[in-house]
Amino acid sequence: MDLLLILTYAAICVFIFKVFKIPLNKWTVPTAVLGGVVLIGALLLLMNYNHPYSEKVRQYYVTTPIISEVRGRVMEVPIKPNVPIKKGDVLFRVDPKPFEDRVKGLKGELFAARKDLYRAQELFRKGVGAERNVDEARAGVDHLRAQLADARFDLEQTVVTAPTDGLVTQLALRPGMMVVPMPFSATMTFVHLEDRVFFGWFRQNYLLRLEPGSTAEVTLDAIPGVIFEGEVQEVLPAIGEGQISPQSNLIRFDQERSAGRVPVAIKITDPRFSQYHLPSGTFGQAAVYTEHFHHVGVIRKVLLRMAAWMNYVFPLH
Repeated sequence: MDLLLILTYAAICVFIFKVFKIPLNKWTVPTAVLGGVVLIGALLLLMNYNHPYSEKVRQYYVTTPIISEVRGRVMEVPIKPNVPIKKGDVLFRVDPKPFEDRVKGLKGELFAARKDLYRAQELFRKGVGAERNVDEARAGVDHLRAQLADARFDLEQTVVTAPTDGLVTQLALRPGMMVVPMPFSATMTFVHLEDRVFFGWFRQNYLLRLEPGSTAEVTLDAIPGVIFEGEVQEVLPAIGEGQISPQSNLIRFDQERSAGRVPVAIKITDPRFSQYHLPSGTFGQAAVYTEHFHHVGVIRKVLLRMAAWMNYVFPLH
């Protein structure tokens, strides 16, 4: 772009020198060159600060690790990988027989405990039994009720369902495999189907020009030469490089590695975007246009379109 501006300015200078027959000497030529440096430099500086640009834009998406809440052997995996499913659809089933047997056993124990409680109450009313026996029998009934509720809950957990609308990708779970209720032993990764929001990583120098509602444009590496219109949804209020957690060590200066960038949420509003079926996590570039010196925003638009066309020659880009 700078070369284009220089050539345009040079063409204008040649035109002026010829039309007005300005002589070429040690005063006119340096003046023209210096004027070009000042003019082009001012335009680029105004454009660069007032119309932010990020060469790192990515769509981030939320996943949920699916962890079994019971231990058992997988009997069925009815879903197919990469096929959208609805909330409540069955992801997989664990063999329910051990849990059904436990429920039946606890039901029998609870039935017997209730009879024991009835007998203890009858003996107490007749004056031949102790109140303590009644209390112990009632506690036994309450304890078995709680155990039965837990057993029924475990039985329900043998059928694992989708938490929301989404899909499962890279599915490796198969019938016959064992699953265990451990935090770091996920059986599959569930990808939630939500509105696509792209996050651009902007330098902190742009903060005074980044505001929600500003017009934005996005180009994606996966769709060379195409510019999508959008708008800034949110400027996130925290920068990851400044995060600290409770610990015994104090923060130190030598821990600083980089200034960090500001994450900005950008939503693509261009209706053409719905025509493309892209995988989640796509990468690209984005520019934000503000009301400050909006005329020089044309330069940023040209630069972004040049970056979009460069995506065709990705080995060199």
